[in-house]
Amino acid sequence: MDIFLHNTLSRDKEKFTPITPGKVGIYSCGPTVYDRAHIGNLRSYVFADTLRRMFEYNGYTVKHIINITDVGHLSSDADEGDDKMTRALLRDNKPLTLESMFEVGSTYLAAFIEDIQKMNIELPTETPRASEHIQGVITLITELEKKGIAYITSDGIYFDTSRFPAYGKLGNIKIRSLREGSRVHINPEKRNPIDFALWKFNPSLGWESPWGKGFPGWHIECSAMSREYLGQPFDVHTGGIDHIPTHHNNEIAQSESAYNDALAHYWMHNEFIRLENAKMAKSSGSFITLDTLLEETISPITYRYWLLTAHYRSPVDFSYEAVRGAQSALIRLLTTFGNYPDGGNLVSTYSSRFQARINDDLDLPQAIALMWELIKDSTVSDADKKATLLNFDTVFGLQLASIPSLHDAPAAVIPAEIHALSEAREEARAQKDWVKADALRNEIEARGFILTDTETGVKITEE
Repeated sequence: MDIFLHNTLSRDKEKFTPITPGKVGIYSCGPTVYDRAHIGNLRSYVFADTLRRMFEYNGYTVKHIINITDVGHLSSDADEGDDKMTRALLRDNKPLTLESMFEVGSTYLAAFIEDIQKMNIELPTETPRASEHIQGVITLITELEKKGIAYITSDGIYFDTSRFPAYGKLGNIKIRSLREGSRVHINPEKRNPIDFALWKFNPSLGWESPWGKGFPGWHIECSAMSREYLGQPFDVHTGGIDHIPTHHNNEIAQSESAYNDALAHYWMHNEFIRLENAKMAKSSGSFITLDTLLEETISPITYRYWLLTAHYRSPVDFSYEAVRGAQSALIRLLTTFGNYPDGGNLVSTYSSRFQARINDDLDLPQAIALMWELIKDSTVSDADKKATLLNFDTVFGLQLASIPSLHDAPAAVIPAEIHALSEAREEARAQKDWVKADALRNEIEARGFILTDTETGVKITEE
């Protein structure tokens, strides 16, 4: 069955054709590991995960790269301001050394991996760190310098955007609108206001290079790492819509200029999660983490389910009320599924409709609607419903396979998420927040576990 994707580059829905038959290479812009990821960030990775799962559902072998930015991401698109990792060192009272920067990055990288695992996001094939790919960056800059596209100023090496006439083609960005003092600050040494840094000089912190000690620009890191792990061109590049105007256009300009070939064939971007009608952002302090959701008795899988109910190209407004509504629906799903017997067969009429919906630009909201249609269909046996829902869940990622059947023998191992929800319930009870405590118990029991309050604590068993 054909797959159709909305390509930001063409601004149209296109039939997907892989570079190598049966294989797909995906590069997703990863986190800058100076702080915990917020739930707005995590939408990008749920989107990329379901995209990967859709390709796998269609029989493709997927190589998925999520890069880790642990140096070079400045606070301004104009290549001004502090490196975000340097800010993290100052915030955490760490010495300004590469070793400390790597250590802080490792801490938040571990937290990121923990978060995506909580949301049942498949681990990427590789998570390359920018700090470990400096030579690849230097090689790419050298290619641009040979062609006269890179030039030196007093503070670094810059890309001459006038040498790439197609600059701004991603998202149809109007170059005239990028005036001095708007997106970019005035730098008299730049040949053009929108030229961007490939390498920034820093005599006290960084790596040695042919041009002087310093560190790479944020954009060049992604070009170097995507080429190393996926080649050029590769199939699909994903990221948030905020990457379109600058970061991704810069990637395209430097990669295509250096190697005279497209960087990626399909560019796909997810919309924002808005909080009180504003983009959720760490820089403004307006963000929510998965830990915050757990404190509010909302599990990471509930949040994942809520995200699946909106198309990835639609902005969504976060509210606890909306997510709790999704939680109620998920509890109904888990309870219903847990009562279905094993031994059924895949219902082909539903699986073909499901495939058509996910292949249509990853239309997960329509796929979710189809799931509920199946559950309500009295002409399908419960056992066949279970088999078909498990098939759907290879894309949804709601961990339905972990829900014990009423016909199953009790398992000895209690998942870590159930323990975490139980601990959150105990905290809510200690604070006499009975609404939260009851909501937590409901979700735990919907997943097939029984809580028994004893004199020595809470006992958790499977039904």
